[in-house]
Amino acid sequence: MKMELENILLFDGHCSLCNGFIDFLIRRDKHNHLKFASLQSNIAADIIPLNYRNDLKTIVYKRGESMYTESTAALKAISDLGGLWKSFLVLLLFPKFLRNTVYRYIARNRYKFFGKKETCRIPTPNEASKILA
Repeated sequence: MKMELENILLFDGHCSLCNGFIDFLIRRDKHNHLKFASLQSNIAADIIPLNYRNDLKTIVYKRGESMYTESTAALKAISDLGGLWKSFLVLLLFPKFLRNTVYRYIARNRYKFFGKKETCRIPTPNEASKILA
């Protein structure tokens, strides 16, 4: 069964940095533009190719028919919060190889720098409509 949700950010459910980013987005998503699912979930298996699910060093942002990864995914998701957050799109003017070099360095070291959770994120009652199981 394919999911047809418009804006879904998929993330490493065990990564403390990734979970912090999801918390950041949830707190600011006043218009409910974003949904979230872990890369380890059945939802991810339904909507993104296997190579994305196997590479837990990237977030994947499915926005309509488009799919973004790494720094582009983060910037597009932030901009979809609306308002002044759209100004983050200016960072897309930096060459992708530069943005992703920084992204990949942090991604490779994220467990060392920020820690790792034993289990994937379990949504609170307030998050239940945003985090897909």
